[in-house]
Amino acid sequence: MHERARPGRGRRPCACRVSPMPPPGEDPDAAPSCSSSDTSEPQDQQRSERALSNGDLYLGQWRGGVPHGDGKYLWADGCMYEGEWRRGKATGRGRFSWPSGATYEGEFLDGFMHGAGTYVGAAGDSYRGAWAKNLEHGAGEKRYANGDCYDGEWRAGLPDGCGRYTWRDGTEYAGGWRAGLIHGRGALVWANGNRYDGGWEGGRPRGQGTFRWSDGSLYVGFWGREAPGGALHQKGVYYPSPGAAGETRTRDPREVFTRELPECVRSGTESQSALPSLRSLKWLARSVRGRVSSSSGRSNLSGGSNWGSDGDVKCELADDWKRRNSTREGRGLLPLPSPAPAPQVAKGAPLRVSKRQGETIAKGHKNYELMLNLQLGIRHAVGRQGQVILDLKSSAFDPKEKVWTKFPPEGSKYTPPHNSSDFKWKDYCPKVFRTLRKLFKVDPADYMLSLCGDDALRELSSPGKSGSFFYLTNDDRYMIKTMKKSEVKMLLKMLHAYYNHVRAFENTLVAKFFGLHCVKLAGANQKKVRFVIMGNLFCSDHTIHRRFDLKGSSLGRTTDKPQAEIDEYTTLKDLDLNFIFRLQKQWFEEFRSRQVDKDCEFLEQEKIMDYSLLVGVHFRGAIDIDGDKPATPRVSRWDRNHFLSDPNRWCKIKLGANMLSRAELTVRKNDSDVIGEPTGEYCDVILYFGIIDILQDYDIGKKIEHAYKSFQYDSTSISAVDPRQYSRRFKDFIYKAFQEDRVDS
Repeated sequence: MHERARPGRGRRPCACRVSPMPPPGEDPDAAPSCSSSDTSEPQDQQRSERALSNGDLYLGQWRGGVPHGDGKYLWADGCMYEGEWRRGKATGRGRFSWPSGATYEGEFLDGFMHGAGTYVGAAGDSYRGAWAKNLEHGAGEKRYANGDCYDGEWRAGLPDGCGRYTWRDGTEYAGGWRAGLIHGRGALVWANGNRYDGGWEGGRPRGQGTFRWSDGSLYVGFWGREAPGGALHQKGVYYPSPGAAGETRTRDPREVFTRELPECVRSGTESQSALPSLRSLKWLARSVRGRVSSSSGRSNLSGGSNWGSDGDVKCELADDWKRRNSTREGRGLLPLPSPAPAPQVAKGAPLRVSKRQGETIAKGHKNYELMLNLQLGIRHAVGRQGQVILDLKSSAFDPKEKVWTKFPPEGSKYTPPHNSSDFKWKDYCPKVFRTLRKLFKVDPADYMLSLCGDDALRELSSPGKSGSFFYLTNDDRYMIKTMKKSEVKMLLKMLHAYYNHVRAFENTLVAKFFGLHCVKLAGANQKKVRFVIMGNLFCSDHTIHRRFDLKGSSLGRTTDKPQAEIDEYTTLKDLDLNFIFRLQKQWFEEFRSRQVDKDCEFLEQEKIMDYSLLVGVHFRGAIDIDGDKPATPRVSRWDRNHFLSDPNRWCKIKLGANMLSRAELTVRKNDSDVIGEPTGEYCDVILYFGIIDILQDYDIGKKIEHAYKSFQYDSTSISAVDPRQYSRRFKDFIYKAFQEDRVDS
């Protein structure tokens, strides 16, 4: 556990007592006097003890007629605040306690629990993490009185974002949340070993998913919305476990959901009748301007309380506060705006979330039949699972190791009937790619479901520079890229070395290949479509606000889009980069010494060049909870350390994925600067990155390109250079763009 935040500590108050009723003849508006000889305080700031007519008591520093500095306020009902004040408002570090024994210790802003802090309830529940206006908001861990625990992201007092909830019986869910309910993609693992991985909506299974019984039986299917009677609509296929070969009954996961899902609800939270910002600060003093002007006697420790220069308080309670804080669970809250993106991103229009990338390949699309063929072939290839052996024989890597399968529309002994045209399917080195999927921890059922489920693929709007087309699965996990024959040959040529490399280096940044296939269409032209299945670097619950393709060269390395048209799907290049990414020490050492160097060494040995580091940036933004204006993106020191040190978060973080870092804005003073000058202005980001386009060797075409362009431009600025020079230049640039974060040094 993290060290408990310490309450603010003030200087010892002087030994005098300032009476609420001044002696006869004394000016009631005069500043309180003290017999102490301590003169270290500013003349307009003194320490005093002020008793209030309703039994409340204030002890602490006082300036300009209001509490300012360190002070303690005790209410007659037993509540107490001790900590920092600023111009009559509880702001800074402090500690608030309730008569029930509940406490909050941490940061305050204008009387609200706001910032990093720890709440401990009288019933034994606790929350440690980020707050915004008395509500859990940001990263935090909640331990409930009944033994349940939630660790993850919060929004307006409710789990929202990525998080892990553990019930006291051992059942655990890790995945997406929305407004306190399970929502998005996630995995629910029951204490008895049953498991569901897939989509959720409003706390119920929704979309594609896989249900596994503890004995190994499997159900792969699609869950729809609930029927009027409460039952789940579903359709899919049941696969009995090898040990249940004699089983005749097809099991239905709906039985498990009906019986056990209602028990997997989030625990309730202890309520406090009066939060710190609702406590009254009623100071009574005789004054020529009168007494307290509000009859309600309620205010927050904030701007809602107007301290007069004579010590009076004019109390104003926001009318909507009861609506916002009806309970500590945050029920009935108004929706909040989305997190603000990072400021001053030089390239592009304001960051925004647009529709999903790509065009859905529906019936009538020119590539609809090709998509059906791909899905039929992949389903057939993955379904023929064999034994996975890590120590493969060299014959498995032979480029001639391939399997052709015919897919007639009427079906055959080995293939099902289908509604597409007649085609042939080729699997390249199937044993190798089956083992690679195992090394990359890809579940066969999930893989098949993502690529071959009911949801269609999405085609990206334009082909890449190479002429290849790209397709995304509906869940964004996998990308399919069409390939030229030369690229297929290159991948098969380097496949053995690639296999050894990714097996030796678990955190390798090189692109992950899951399958290499070919579809040969029937007809007069006998067209062949070769394609590779890769992991999608940007499959994330976080929006990727900016993406960069970095090679280390400068010639032509800027986007050709007008600034107003740049959005989150625009791929920016080297000269568009206006950040230095600051990595935590342990990640920087892994990044530089143990991975980029090794990956570049492997690519250089295979005579590969023209590869890139693809970088996706998610800007973490603080939210103005009232929606008045966006706040500057930031992550507090506590938030950053908690994110990195918590084991539950470490299981989701790896080199190149979900990495919490800082980005320092840079400015190029002249065109020759490879990396701009740092400005000292930071924003907190989550990074995703990997090395892509690793199938281009330094062939005769690239050698001619190098010779031709070297006559026209500086040879160090062009992309087409020999693999050794390319590797050296690539690393030089990357190590300037990624540096160690010395903020904690």
